[in-house]
Amino acid sequence: MVDSASWMSSGTGGGLGPLVNFYSKLPKGPAATSASGGIKARFFNGKNASAAPLLFTILGIFGLGYTIDYQMHLKHHKNHAH
Repeated sequence: MVDSASWMSSGTGGGLGPLVNFYSKLPKGPAATSASGGIKARFFNGKNASAAPLLFTILGIFGLGYTIDYQMHLKHHKNHAH
């Protein structure tokens, strides 16, 4: 059986040198806030946040569905009375 504790803690730490070097070059502190655009940033974040685009989308989908349903209903009654 191999004693894994002896080779893991040999005291040299030579294998960690490149890793420590890599992490020491990374920026420190909090990440900068990204000024990303897009729909969410434009309408739902900031001081003028509003749910109006979501409401208009819901109403638009409802209106489109209602229009299609009404047209199908008219096509059905074109040749068939109730």
